[in-house]
Amino acid sequence: MDVAHVVLLVLHIGGVVALLAGLLVQVRRPEKKVNGLMRDGVGTAFVAGLFLVGVLEAGDDPVDHTKIAVKFAIGLVLLVLVMANLRKEWIPAGLYWALLVLTLANVGVALAWN
Repeated sequence: MDVAHVVLLVLHIGGVVALLAGLLVQVRRPEKKVNGLMRDGVGTAFVAGLFLVGVLEAGDDPVDHTKIAVKFAIGLVLLVLVMANLRKEWIPAGLYWALLVLTLANVGVALAWN
């Protein structure tokens, strides 16, 4: 279980980093769009997070279900927004900033919630 936990954690963190990188490379561009890095990052982070919860539930340590529910909700909103706007040539600035804030909020919940 420890190997699966570490592999899934690395995949999850890598997915979040890819999503964040896909967002941050567009900060100065006037027209922003959903790119492949964002798509792959949010998908990887979401699926790896789901499997990570399964591995954590199988272990002996207690799991904070409220934290997981908040992260799941934020991740699902991110996934839906990214996938719904994938084929559009550009996205509104408000949506771009919402994606960035949601991504940072998800990281904040992961790091600050004990």
